Formats: sequence, C-alpha cells, structure tokens
Amino acid sequence: MRVGVPKEIKNHEYRVGLTPASAAELVAAGHEVIVEASAGMGIDFGDEAYTKVGATIAPDAKSVFAQSDMIVKVKEPQPQEIAMLEPRHLLFTYLHLAADKPQAEGLMKSGATCIAYETVTSNSGALPLLKPMSEVAGRMSIQVGAHYLEKEQGGRGELLGGVHAFRPLARGPLRHRDARGPVRPAAAPPLRPVRLPAGLGLGHAHRLRHPGRPGRRPRGGIRGGPGGSPPARRRGAGADPRPLARGGLRG
Repeated sequence: MRVGVPKEIKNHEYRVGLTPASAAELVAAGHEVIVEASAGMGIDFGDEAYTKVGATIAPDAKSVFAQSDMIVKVKEPQPQEIAMLEPRHLLFTYLHLAADKPQAEGLMKSGATCIAYETVTSNSGALPLLKPMSEVAGRMSIQVGAHYLEKEQGGRGELLGGVHAFRPLARGPLRHRDARGPVRPAAAPPLRPVRLPAGLGLGHAHRLRHPGRPGRRPRGGIRGGPGGSPPARRRGAGADPRPLARGGLRG
C-alpha cells in the first residue's frame, strides 16, 4: 500500500501523522511511504529523517494525495484537503464529526473511506487511540490552568507548585472531563499555601512539612554564629541543640 503523510495545515497544529520510526515500520513491512516536504518540522523531524528510513518526499499535499492509497493525518481534513480526496482513498485521522456537519457532508461527497481514530474500538470495548490523547488533554488542563492563574492573565497570581517553606492545603488528583473522552485523572500540584509564623526559618519549615526528614540549615544559621545555632552551653546543659526560631517557637 502507498501511505501518504501530508503536512498538517489546521491553525496551531504542529504534529505529523507518522514519525520516522512509524514510517520505518511500514517500509519494513513492504509498504511505500510518501511524506510531504517539511511535514515533520513541527516536531523537529526534517525530511532527511524520513528519507533515511526509506520514505520518499513529495513537494506538496497535492502530490501526496495523488500518489497515495491511504492518507494518514492527525487532525480533521480542512476543506482544501477534502477536495483532494477520491473514492479510492482510505483516510485515517481524528475526525470529531458530531460537531462538524460541513466536514461530514464533504467526506461523504468525496466517496473516500474515512476511519476516525476516536472510534477505533478494541475487543474489550476500550478506545486505544483516544485514550492517550485524552491523557494528554487532562495533563494539559493543569498546565493551561496554571498559566491563567498568573496575574498578567487576569488570574489570582497564584503559584500552583508552591514554594519550599509552605505546606499545601490540598493534594491529590484533579479530574477533568469534556466531550472528547472519559474522565481523565491528572496529577495536580499543590493548590495554595498555608501561613506559617513570621520569622520561621527554612530549616524549621522543612521539618514542619516533612516530619522525620532532616532539613538543611540556611547558610550562616538562623541565630548565632556561622555554624548555625548557638553552642548548647549558652542555653544550659541538656538543652535542645536545634536552633530557636524568632519568638521562641521550636521546629
């Protein structure tokens, strides 16, 4: 089979239908792979990476469609791509037809056989091609949410990751759901800090946050000389050798 990989043209889409490693597997199985020039540049795969594994480079999408039996993409075909589809073509990509009637009608008119990644189902009823994309989207929701918490984006100016001296109020998974897939857990960083007594040193804060785990004293110490705490004799025999925080609080 002649497998064609056009460059993605949807706005802000940088992925490619086949990586060089995937192209190599198809070539090894006896298929011919035709890749549009610069199709992999969005993920740092130049044309030479494809030619090294036996793929051929076509100058434009029109050449890819004309030479191929099967078209492998990432996102749904744009109107100019639908216009190049023929009844002999097998299209394999994400389609999401439910919200795009013009695309559905265009694909039907083309006569091509179109298989949507998101509808491929395993024998157990799972969706193996949708699941990894759903996991990516779930993790991206945390990253995007953190961006919009920044003050300059109109957010509250909150740092999800927290800082060393503060203990988070909330931990655990954050669940995200949308129309593209099932509930997807995504690891959420700490959500907000807890106020600690003023003047509490970082070493004490570390011990409060991680009981039983040794903490590093700040260089120069909290009180006393360069070594950190004052000598025990200055506090009396048998005194706790740990340094005192301002105000007399002990870590």
